[in-house]
Amino acid sequence: MIGDFTQTSLVVQIVAVVLTIILHEIAHGWAALALGDDTAKRMGRLSLNPLRHVDRVGTLLVPGILLLVQWAAHVRVPFLFGWAKPVPISAWRFPNPRRGMMIVAAAGPAMNFFLAWLAALGIRALDPAPIGPDGVVLQFLAMFILTNLVLGLFNLIPIPPLDGGRIIVGLLPERLASAWAGLERGGIVLVLLLVFILPRLLAEFRIHWDPVGQGLGYVVEWAFTLVLHLAGLGV
Repeated sequence: MIGDFTQTSLVVQIVAVVLTIILHEIAHGWAALALGDDTAKRMGRLSLNPLRHVDRVGTLLVPGILLLVQWAAHVRVPFLFGWAKPVPISAWRFPNPRRGMMIVAAAGPAMNFFLAWLAALGIRALDPAPIGPDGVVLQFLAMFILTNLVLGLFNLIPIPPLDGGRIIVGLLPERLASAWAGLERGGIVLVLLLVFILPRLLAEFRIHWDPVGQGLGYVVEWAFTLVLHLAGLGV
């Protein structure tokens, strides 16, 4: 999930987004390693090299199509959707596979929220000037907060294969968990329909229905303010 922040340069946005996604995926791998599964480590996925995390569909094709549709239809989407190659996890190596997968899933958003707070502390320590080199650093830190909050909160939507869906699977009774996990195969398509395609189609008929986008925008704004306060900054 990629945030939009129009006042930052394209380069700053790309660097912030790529770093956010990579650290999110690495967090999954670190959590799995701590629980006894070294699959991600053996396959070289605990790396900051972006090429190791590129997914041809999620990183290139889907964002490209969304950008093309946005350009062709002259509409603006508030958030550009995409994903990195999932970190390989061997859940059978966990003492409790279902609980282990829940912890691994939660590690991604937890990393994002922690990184957002660290970036806010960076803004406080920098005491940045509005122009000059410090201004570029401020832009990056602000964008880094935004991208981490968007990615972390979006992934908490309780639909598999998003992290929130896998957390729900770990919390539900076994029979319900099995049924909910069955959404995994078509979950991404469902998310694309509900969050991006259906609201855009309805807008063509002047029907304004975008509960996920509007809700996410409200929560991200609230979370941004909260992160600044937790770092000792004013709004």
